[in-house]
Amino acid sequence: MDPEAARTARESLDLAFHMSNILDTGLDRHTLSVLIALCDLGLNPESLSAVVKELRTEPPPPSSATPTTSAAPSFLP
Repeated sequence: MDPEAARTARESLDLAFHMSNILDTGLDRHTLSVLIALCDLGLNPESLSAVVKELRTEPPPPSSATPTTSAAPSFLP
């Protein structure tokens, strides 16, 4: 990508991110960038919006973090 095109793309993303913040969408810059790229590829913006809303309403998956209690077998010291 030539430097001028990169600058224009960055400025466009900055503007979209600023608007996103004003509208209090809760989207971070990376997520917004991915959504814009998907729209550029031809995905329907209303469908993407519905997916984002649905993902926000789903409960988070169970944590795969290790429990705070020891999981060592009882025969180990």
